[in-house]
Amino acid sequence: GNGAVQKGMPHKVYHGKTGRVYNVTAHALGVIVNKRVRGRIIPKRINIRIEHVKHSKCREDFLKRVKENERLLKEAKEAGKTVNLKRQPQPPRAAHIVKGAEKPVLLAPIPYEFVA
Repeated sequence: GNGAVQKGMPHKVYHGKTGRVYNVTAHALGVIVNKRVRGRIIPKRINIRIEHVKHSKCREDFLKRVKENERLLKEAKEAGKTVNLKRQPQPPRAAHIVKGAEKPVLLAPIPYEFVA
């Protein structure tokens, strides 16, 4: 939150948490936030002033992805092809040769010596 405004500042437990707005008043918002209490997660309703709230960026990324998927689908339909719109995990990096100034050092364990 904005530290210059002390009114309506959420408790430290709720700083940086994502929640859903359920109520709007003149100067504040009612937000449902999940709080971990021992072994369970409890949805808590807290009132926060507007200065301490900001939009989540994940929604923007989702809407951008939807727009891109619609564009790809439209282009594929015009070309008469099928296109996979599912997100894929990052593939492994391609093989490459590592070059160094010095020769690699072979590491081996020291042989065990029994001292009686």
